[in-house]
Amino acid sequence: MKGKLLFLIVFSIFASCTSLKHNRAPKKELRGVWIATVVNIDWPKNGNDPAEKQKQDFLTLLDFYEQLHFNTVIVQVRTAGDAFYPSEYSPWSRFLTGTEGKPKEDFEDPLQWMIAKTHERGLQFHAWFNPYRATFDLDTTILANTHDFYQHRDWMLPYGKKWYYNPGEPQVWRHLTKVVEEVVKHYDVDGVHFDDYFYPYKIQGEAFNDTLAFVQYRLPEQSLEDWRRSNVDSLVKNVHQAIKTEKPWVQFGISPFGVWKNKSTDPAGSDTQAGQTTYEDLYADPLLWMQKGWLDYIVPQAYWSMDYAVASHEKIARWWANESVNTNLYMGNGAYKIRNNQDKAWHKKKELPRQINLARALPKVQGNVFFSAKSLPEHSDIVKKIRKSWYKSPIDVPAIPSKPPRVIPQPVIISKKHTGDSIQLCLSHYDSIPGYISVYRGKRKGGEVLKKVYLPADASTHCFGIPKSQSNLMFKVIDGFGNESGTVSVAMKE
Repeated sequence: MKGKLLFLIVFSIFASCTSLKHNRAPKKELRGVWIATVVNIDWPKNGNDPAEKQKQDFLTLLDFYEQLHFNTVIVQVRTAGDAFYPSEYSPWSRFLTGTEGKPKEDFEDPLQWMIAKTHERGLQFHAWFNPYRATFDLDTTILANTHDFYQHRDWMLPYGKKWYYNPGEPQVWRHLTKVVEEVVKHYDVDGVHFDDYFYPYKIQGEAFNDTLAFVQYRLPEQSLEDWRRSNVDSLVKNVHQAIKTEKPWVQFGISPFGVWKNKSTDPAGSDTQAGQTTYEDLYADPLLWMQKGWLDYIVPQAYWSMDYAVASHEKIARWWANESVNTNLYMGNGAYKIRNNQDKAWHKKKELPRQINLARALPKVQGNVFFSAKSLPEHSDIVKKIRKSWYKSPIDVPAIPSKPPRVIPQPVIISKKHTGDSIQLCLSHYDSIPGYISVYRGKRKGGEVLKKVYLPADASTHCFGIPKSQSNLMFKVIDGFGNESGTVSVAMKE
């Protein structure tokens, strides 16, 4: 008995010491970050800042995440019925320009510029829309006269301290679908993203007054709850269809609130005690969306620590890993809580690394997205640990689950010029849709990624510099769906 007890003690100590054993990087993994623009959370720092400062601040964020070997930024381009781009449907955002509806001086098309600078660094750009929030407060005097609050007052409902588009009005989801279509059609985005704000989070003692729409549009014997969920379903279904009709390689992803249902109200729910849930309170049904194939990826927002009693990040991640189908699953991580939360677990260096490690340990989880962009740069010690142990080198993004098979021509090396300490390589490639060149080092096929280069559609020649110290480089093209070309090897030595 003593021997058994001693063994258990030793095993327990060993297990605790190896609980952060670094799970090896998979072949592909999404490493994403949300760049929030509403009330200038991440960028720009101030809508009244001159364009040059705003540009430099955005590049500083991009450079940080490129150096940390991220591969995706999710940038909020619509915060509350507004736009960070010239739009037929929405006024300029005051969070960008200082005054809603007023263009930014010396910044003609900020979205086009942001996408170009993101692609220059080999990162994907996903355009993040908040669909239903119409205002950020009740002060409508600051809205432009072109805002939907004034153009379509019958679509609006007040709740709490904000105005919302009424999800029960069919004209609303048709309009919001056009808002998304406009961006997909005119910009080279890699993805479209919705966050967790569908029906608003409930406020005790206050009702969301959509009774008239419910009476007018519900199906016979349809409950208020089921009708509300069907309204959100209509938006998700139609946005997905619009994206795939315009550019089928553009991904559609949603980051719902992390708890679908608590087990206390549904045995199929997670072992959590969340005060509100996605299905019952926000009237969103992401399990249905996955089953129907309306999503390319899902990012549950599990912004709690690994062992948080009410809603454990680990329990939530494992629950979603068991429930996700037909879509890529990434976990949403609350980096904004580091050393800034009552839960003391967030004051420990290992909390966020443990969450990354958990994602690596669950085969169904294919990456992480962190909220928000300004959070990680404030904690250099944790960033250093993440880069050293988990994000050592760049990595390819997972393919779209339902990608159509395409034959991708492999790139052709057309020139190799030695200049100082680097070699200038030029490759020729043609494809009707955009993609990325992945540059690998190593002797085996699909070795360690050295860098990624964006390939716009139809372009044919791409040049970039590689340090002379590299050898045995390989190149392959990955299209927007995730289909891969054959690999081309290049000897770097003269």
